[in-house]
Amino acid sequence: MSAPTTDWRGRVEGEEVDQVTAGRLARESRALLGDLLRPYRSLLWLVLAIVVIENAARLAIPYLVKVGIDSGIPPIRETGDAGVLNAVVAAVLVATILQAVTRQMFLRMSGRIGQGVLLELRRRTFRHFGSLSPAFHDEYTSGRAISRQTSDMDTINEMLETGFDGLVSAVLTLIGTTVLLLVLDVQLGLVALLCLPFLALLTNWFRLASSRAYRRTRETIAGVIVQFVETMGGVRAVQAFRRERRNAELFAELNDDNRAANLKAFRLIVWFMPGIKLIGNLTIGVVLLYGGYLALEGEVTVGVLAAFLLYLRQFFEPMMEISQFYNTFQSASAALEKISGVLAEEPEVAEPDDPVGLGRERTPGELGLEGVQFAYVDGAPVLPGLDLTVPAGQTVALVGTTGAGKTTIAKLLARFYDPSAGRVVLDGVDLRDLREHDLRRSVVMVTQENYLFSGTISDNIRFGRPDARGEEVEAAARAVGADGFIRALPEGYATRVANQGGRLSAGQRQLVAFARAFLADPAVLILDEATSSLDIPSERLVQQALRTVLAGRTSVIIAHRLSTVEIADRVLVLEHGRVVEDGTPADLVAADDGRYADLHRAWLDSLA
Repeated sequence: MSAPTTDWRGRVEGEEVDQVTAGRLARESRALLGDLLRPYRSLLWLVLAIVVIENAARLAIPYLVKVGIDSGIPPIRETGDAGVLNAVVAAVLVATILQAVTRQMFLRMSGRIGQGVLLELRRRTFRHFGSLSPAFHDEYTSGRAISRQTSDMDTINEMLETGFDGLVSAVLTLIGTTVLLLVLDVQLGLVALLCLPFLALLTNWFRLASSRAYRRTRETIAGVIVQFVETMGGVRAVQAFRRERRNAELFAELNDDNRAANLKAFRLIVWFMPGIKLIGNLTIGVVLLYGGYLALEGEVTVGVLAAFLLYLRQFFEPMMEISQFYNTFQSASAALEKISGVLAEEPEVAEPDDPVGLGRERTPGELGLEGVQFAYVDGAPVLPGLDLTVPAGQTVALVGTTGAGKTTIAKLLARFYDPSAGRVVLDGVDLRDLREHDLRRSVVMVTQENYLFSGTISDNIRFGRPDARGEEVEAAARAVGADGFIRALPEGYATRVANQGGRLSAGQRQLVAFARAFLADPAVLILDEATSSLDIPSERLVQQALRTVLAGRTSVIIAHRLSTVEIADRVLVLEHGRVVEDGTPADLVAADDGRYADLHRAWLDSLA
């Protein structure tokens, strides 16, 4: 199942589905819900038994009223004996207490089940998002991911809190009331049940229409969240290009779409609820008229007629609740479909079925690309067939024009993608045969984004080794030259990082990223444009740290700045996914007619 894409305005595309797809999504979401509820099967049966007892107690009260009127009042008028009526009142009291106690038990147990299901669903969704390859996240916007974990989860939570109760109670009440009406008086019961075909038609119409309407509300709220997240995430660009007004207009348009979708869903309720009430009132009127006639003729008792009216009220109240249940259920079903769609995505970079372990010791770190082919888009190969060997401990720099395939090689070495042909090996082992844990321990990639997470400076440095001791964190920072500026911060290593490291300079963020990589101590370190965002003074500060980080390990450096490239043992010049020059920096500069020599001269001219 391919992930839908979003256009430049953040509108969700690919969300409209046909009936076949809608049926498949509904089956997948039901299967997901069933799987989530499976650990609670025993508890669910107990909850169901409690609901049955609660509804039995509630349904018993109108019948007891009938007994009190028909069998309790006449003895008082004839002999003054109130024994039967007192017994009926006591029974009503017992039924009321039983109903209250079972209701409290149900709420406690259903809350436990609902929160457990929601917790597991959040965990699964979070883990699965993290396991999906960068190719998925390139298309699936962060706004839609946030929508899955917030808006959709809240909607499902609402259904778990109230939906089960409403559905089971409504079904039991409808069945129980129908049976009791026929038991009390078949003739009058059949008259009362003449409303059923009209109720069925109205309910079926509402079910079908609300299913489409609430699926649309989930689509439109996802669009709103996408636009909001993208605007706030790129607020600097928005302000720099004076896009505030235009983005506000786009947000207003998406918000209006969401308003219209919710309004359409609400209009369905506006028709459904009064329709149920109209059918109910007409039915009660007919039963009262016909039952009154039968009572005058002596064919039914006053107690039976009173019980009928009470039962009819209980009969139509669940129908009103069903409208609210459908409101919650359809919205939650649409949300569950979205989440189950994500969970159905298979990671393109999957764990091997029979993994090869690397052991606990750090591997030598020899890299190899053997006949590697790769394309992001079919028919447009980035690497047409690359063979390359990087001996253990060697620092290799990849240079070339934009689109030459440098970053693609880095992503393949880190196994963010798998090659379409050929293989990438680490110490002779295909990366596809390595455990994810062993691969991430052995190969670390540092990019120009230098993403810092919420938490302290110390937390960010130990990101690759959460169990590292404080002294190890400080030693890593000292090794890369970050200790000085960290200790100068208000709380030193305990200083909290604000908004992706916004309080730190680009050079300081880079040093923290290097300390993180140094502490992780991988066999292979990949630097993808790690110094591209730095000014000259910051770059010089980072250069010394870079030499420390690269020492004793296999390293692949991607950089446009040749000052970074000069520390490499070997330079590969790429063009259209092929190596066109290979040698030491000094040798390639000495070759006046070479591509690297041209790049070097252009770099020197830019410094001048």
